[in-house]
Amino acid sequence: MLGHWSAFCLECGAAQRWFVELEGEVPDTCSCGGRMLRRCPACDAPFSSTFAVDCESCGGPLRPHELHGMRIRRPAR
Repeated sequence: MLGHWSAFCLECGAAQRWFVELEGEVPDTCSCGGRMLRRCPACDAPFSSTFAVDCESCGGPLRPHELHGMRIRRPAR
C-alpha cells in the first residue's frame, strides 16, 4: 500500500504506508502480535519514515535505535 505516512511494528519491525483518510485501516496489532505504531506517543504526529527512531515533529523517541541487535538507522555524523 502506498501512503504519505508510515507505521511499524515495535516487536518485529514490519512496516506499512498509509494515508490520513485511511488511517482507520491500519491495524493496531501486527500479525506477530506486536503493537503497530503510526503516531508519536508524545505529540500524536504521524511520521513519514519507516526507519524513524525519533519523532520528526517533537524529537521524542518512537522506538529503540536497535531492533534484534541491529541499528535501525546510522548515527548522525
